[in-house]
Amino acid sequence: MQRSEYARDDTGNLVLLEHVNLTIPDQRLATAFYVSGLGLTRDPYLMTGVTNMWINVGRSQVHLPHGEAQHLRGHVGLVVGKRESLLARLRAVRTVLDGTAFGWTERADRVEVTCPWGNRFDCLDPDGQGSAPWSGIDLGIAYVQLDVSVGCAGTIAAFYREMFDASVEVDDRNGLPQAVIAVGTHQQIVYAEAPTATPEYDGHHIQIYVANFSEPYARLAGRGLTYGEEPHQYRFVNLIDPVSGAHCFELEHEVRSLRHPLYARPLANRNPDQSNRNYRIGGDMRSGAF
Repeated sequence: MQRSEYARDDTGNLVLLEHVNLTIPDQRLATAFYVSGLGLTRDPYLMTGVTNMWINVGRSQVHLPHGEAQHLRGHVGLVVGKRESLLARLRAVRTVLDGTAFGWTERADRVEVTCPWGNRFDCLDPDGQGSAPWSGIDLGIAYVQLDVSVGCAGTIAAFYREMFDASVEVDDRNGLPQAVIAVGTHQQIVYAEAPTATPEYDGHHIQIYVANFSEPYARLAGRGLTYGEEPHQYRFVNLIDPVSGAHCFELEHEVRSLRHPLYARPLANRNPDQSNRNYRIGGDMRSGAF
């Protein structure tokens, strides 16, 4: 083993993309979509009332507080298991979700699924991802991809490098640049330049855990970008050019330290193929989650 090859094992300061937060107006439809359709699990311990619901996806979550529907300016990549099982579940909830934006399209390496309020989820085939970081994983959030204006990808890449010491690459997608920010060993935040105008920001957010908590805070706070300071966490929303200070994109980040009491909390992930008709002892829980 050459010592230089150890660099392949390095990760940036971002450790875990823990949740995506989108407000929704109807828990019944959300249950049909996220639990029955996608085959995910509602957290049985926290946010079990009617004003919020947390949906477990491996080590990550989708948070769904009650409110006017928010729309992610992009889409979320999920690994939820085998395509055949996913399609069977989607067909089973089609009647319940009739009249909403719900639907799906099959692609070579994924099924593009749209939630009742128009948010899109790429359900990735676990065995067809080649060398992708999430290849071979059975359950989890693989990435969040945001559509940004042409000319922004390089600036956003520089922002994450400067503020967070993140591992970042800029590559091309369909002829346009995208900034790919590595999160831990299996996840990414992607900012993909899009030729069309992005919708107005409506307040949706993501939450990340970072190993070095104080230095990024000092850099962000020094530019007046932070707010919502609490023990073990803070927030910021504006992504800027680290040289000029010019505004580039808005996305609220809830940034937590590894000392936050919720970090690495064990999450229940059920096996959606288990039912009362095919029940077997020991088959209730999902394996292969990250």
